[in-house]
Amino acid sequence: MIWNSGWKLASAVSNAGGLGLIGAASMYPDILVEHVQKCKAATNKPFGVNIPMLYPNIEEHMKTVVDNKVPIVFTSAGNPKLWTQELKKHGIKVVHVVSSVKFALKAQNAGVDAVVSEGFEAGGHNGREETTSFTLIPIVKKELSIPLIAAGGIATGRGMLAAMTLGADGVQLGSRFAASQESSAHQLFKEAIVDAKEGDTALTLKELAPVRLIKNAFYDKVTALYQTAPTVEELKLLLGRARAKRGMFEGDMEEGELEIGQISGLIDTILPAATIVENIITEYNLAKAETAALPNL
Repeated sequence: MIWNSGWKLASAVSNAGGLGLIGAASMYPDILVEHVQKCKAATNKPFGVNIPMLYPNIEEHMKTVVDNKVPIVFTSAGNPKLWTQELKKHGIKVVHVVSSVKFALKAQNAGVDAVVSEGFEAGGHNGREETTSFTLIPIVKKELSIPLIAAGGIATGRGMLAAMTLGADGVQLGSRFAASQESSAHQLFKEAIVDAKEGDTALTLKELAPVRLIKNAFYDKVTALYQTAPTVEELKLLLGRARAKRGMFEGDMEEGELEIGQISGLIDTILPAATIVENIITEYNLAKAETAALPNL
């Protein structure tokens, strides 16, 4: 949710009954402090901060969540052993995002309180294994003794029920809230999410950090470069700097990186976060009731 989830979205989700997360990956330390403090002022409910450990400023970000008594931290893209125990010493719950059983077990052994298993349908940075959520959830659940949160390809109440039927204890949604009124993304990016159809996203740049994005002019350049068997340095040169900001935050729909999940093909409205939460809960309860009417086999 880089460039999408600031204090406005996080507080709106928490106020609606979910757990809102501030996406810290795109933030300098002083910006994260501002968002955390504004989120605390906007909600009296729990919220969390998502901190990918491959980004700089990690020590400053961790100091911010400790100093401001943020109750929950989601970590990803790194070794969970590095910060889990330090955060837990301060009473902070730690959740680590993984894309495989191997890394789920490493996170559990590091002492995290829960794991997010993210299927490769998800938007943004992703696992190299290309394991779908439908497969990943039960495989990870079988091996864990801590709570499992499912992510990747979930945007509706029916999707939530499916994930929990497969063994998830909860779900994490990104793409659906990227297309919310409170999302900090550019309006043009929100409209691109709504307009996206099946097959309009792809996972690419595995040699750097696998990322799922909407196909546009930049994606076409990546595809063309792959025809030449490029080196990692050539891929880095094409990617350049701040391309995700250019697309999702600044609204360059052609040359920007537009990170979103496959489930964007099912998203057709930009709604308030509270309405999204309400719709998901309503649909979940309706779908759950419908399953009770299914015949026994």
